[in-house]
Amino acid sequence: MSSRASCLLLALLLGACSSTPIQQSNTAQPIVNQADDAATEARYSQNLSALLNQVSQAQEIPLQTLENGFLDAKTIPSIRKLVLPPSGTFKKNWLAYRKRFIEPVRLRAGKAFWEENQAFLTQVEQNSGVPAGIIVAIIGIETIYGRQTGSFRVKDVLSTLAFSYPDTPNKPAREQLFKDQLQELILMCWTEAGGKLPAKNNTQGLNTTRFNTCLNQNSSYAGAIGLPQFMPSSIRNFAVDGDGDGRIDLKQSPKDAIASVANFMKNHGWQAGMPISFPVQENAMPIAKQLADGEPQLKYSVAELIEKGILLPSQGDLQRGGVEPQSKALIVDLPYPDKDGTDQAQYFVGLNNFLTIVQYNRSYFYAQSVAEFAEALGYKNQSVVPVETTMKAEDQKGATEKSKNKSTKKSTAKKKSKTS
Repeated sequence: MSSRASCLLLALLLGACSSTPIQQSNTAQPIVNQADDAATEARYSQNLSALLNQVSQAQEIPLQTLENGFLDAKTIPSIRKLVLPPSGTFKKNWLAYRKRFIEPVRLRAGKAFWEENQAFLTQVEQNSGVPAGIIVAIIGIETIYGRQTGSFRVKDVLSTLAFSYPDTPNKPAREQLFKDQLQELILMCWTEAGGKLPAKNNTQGLNTTRFNTCLNQNSSYAGAIGLPQFMPSSIRNFAVDGDGDGRIDLKQSPKDAIASVANFMKNHGWQAGMPISFPVQENAMPIAKQLADGEPQLKYSVAELIEKGILLPSQGDLQRGGVEPQSKALIVDLPYPDKDGTDQAQYFVGLNNFLTIVQYNRSYFYAQSVAEFAEALGYKNQSVVPVETTMKAEDQKGATEKSKNKSTKKSTAKKKSKTS
């Protein structure tokens, strides 16, 4: 897979910023059925009914309750257009992408968000090992701290993409992904509303109004929810109750969002105290270009890249802000056209934490933007290695030298005393 293709992938599993920012709406969006034709609508209804039957049987949930929750579910044609791949003439532009997200409005909002939640961010960083700057950067890039969380009804989004995905080469895989997410949404809303799984064919403890409200909540055009833009599966698996009020609310609770982002990153392999990426040395650009194959895999050791001149020796030294020489890395290319339309690229060495961010949103552009956004907020992209052992060793050495000097002085003094 090329890096360009990698950068084009939407973070369908987790949530991503859309190419055209969606303004948040406080009112329910009018749902108008604009299916291509009657046959398409019939297939949509039939497939949705089949999925509801499947969930009902698997989890022993009363089918009537599920059907009632989806009585007004509709396809949204505009969403089908939003998920279409770019035209063949489209050129990826890293510089334009970066400019869209690392800009004054988000940075000011990021500093304010950090200041407002500083104590909790510090606590989460200490507990999870995920830097506060990274958490703040992710939420800022995703939704500008809740300003742009999407205005589409989530059950319509997921059912549209599950049963009426546009004709693209990856249509079967995409539809299956959204079918899975639609099932995750149902189970998430069921438990949020007080229902048990398996339900044992009753609605004991279920708040039906809350169940339907959950199904009807706003999301992005890909079905991502709340400040951190989590897909339903990520909410079920990684979202946590940060503010301790007994429920998870990624839309209104900054603490829940902060703790959930940290939990996701930790569970996807974030290495505490380690950098994200290093710039490639200018004179090694041709070599980096050859090694940048676009595959999101850590293939090269830092020692190898130092030997090739791609990295500096200090970047393989933990105590100098680097990583261990045997650490693995990959070459990341971020393409852009210059003013004449000629293809250019910036190159970086991505480390383990770079790929952890890619797990959040499957785009190299996104991962490097998070890193640079965090740096603009004050995050230090270097290793944070405890130096206590080194200091103790130096202190011990100094103490030994002092002890020797004292002994020598005493011995000399005694000799002089004897001589006199």
